[in-house]
Amino acid sequence: MTMTQQAEPAVTRPPAPGPRATDGRTAQRPLVLRLLARPEVGVFLGAVAVFVFFLIAAPAVRQGSSMATVLYQSSTIGIMALPVALLMIGGEFDLSSGVAVVSSALTASMLSYQLSMNIWVGVVVALLVSLAIGAFNGWMVVRTGLPSFLVTLGTFLILQGVNLAVTKMITGNVATDDISNMDGFDQARALFASSFDIGGVQVKITVFYWLVFAALATWILLRTKYGNWIFAVGGNKDSARAVGVPVKFTKITLFMGVGLGAWFIGMHQLFSFNTVQSGEGVGQELIYIAAAVIGGCLLTGGYGSAIGPVFGAFMFGMVNQGIVYAGWNPDWFKAFLGVMLLGAVLINLWVSRTATRR
Repeated sequence: MTMTQQAEPAVTRPPAPGPRATDGRTAQRPLVLRLLARPEVGVFLGAVAVFVFFLIAAPAVRQGSSMATVLYQSSTIGIMALPVALLMIGGEFDLSSGVAVVSSALTASMLSYQLSMNIWVGVVVALLVSLAIGAFNGWMVVRTGLPSFLVTLGTFLILQGVNLAVTKMITGNVATDDISNMDGFDQARALFASSFDIGGVQVKITVFYWLVFAALATWILLRTKYGNWIFAVGGNKDSARAVGVPVKFTKITLFMGVGLGAWFIGMHQLFSFNTVQSGEGVGQELIYIAAAVIGGCLLTGGYGSAIGPVFGAFMFGMVNQGIVYAGWNPDWFKAFLGVMLLGAVLINLWVSRTATRR
């Protein structure tokens, strides 16, 4: 009798552990490169360097009151630099933001004073005017397809002329009348231009607003669908539109955000000084844009953060006041500004190349 012998099944053993195979898609970059990929890293290092430099060169900066002044100067730039930065991430510019601040303040002041109305009426109307200016800029850009540089340059010239002409026509002067005796002034001043005592040092409320707005802008960019839309339209608006991003809505609202910032700073200036000079604001738009660029926002759009412009604005305030505390000629501020801008562009270029290098 023939017996059929069945073969035992082969035992499959797991392969010996060895080095993990990776490719360019799955390899994790070193921590240093991941940090360098953040747009705010370069400006943070620059801000630290400027701060240390003036601590040594200008001992007066070490006083609490001096630092409060530096932070105040930085906050008035930084509050406007935030919406300007978001707009730049969205791929657009706004050259009218500086004079729009003055337009907002003039509207609130003259409307309330000339019509003998409660100051809050002027504040609300100024808000609507500022949002309308932003909406007009955004609508013109998306409707005509013209570069935002040209559209907002035209708005800049229009507002500059209107500010001066209307103010002289209504008040007979280049400045508005003092509104400190108007109804509602004290409440508005407390909201927009008050100070807080911290350890015996008076700190302007704009410093706190600046930090709150920066946190809000960061949350919008990193944690909301609207933030994704901003990066998408700034990177490639046609591709963004193809995947369902509302490009027109996003761009118009970004311009309106700049108008909102202009209204807030305009109200601060109005209730800080009780009057407004109609010819002010020219050139400030370049400061806001420069703070955003120094903060890591690319001129081509699609890249940047809300934290970077905070450090960029701090550098402006530190240099502006540090020169004074050091006893130097304040005319050197523009030279420092140019050096910081060029340095920031070069650092951002180096950071982006280093971060993407394998």
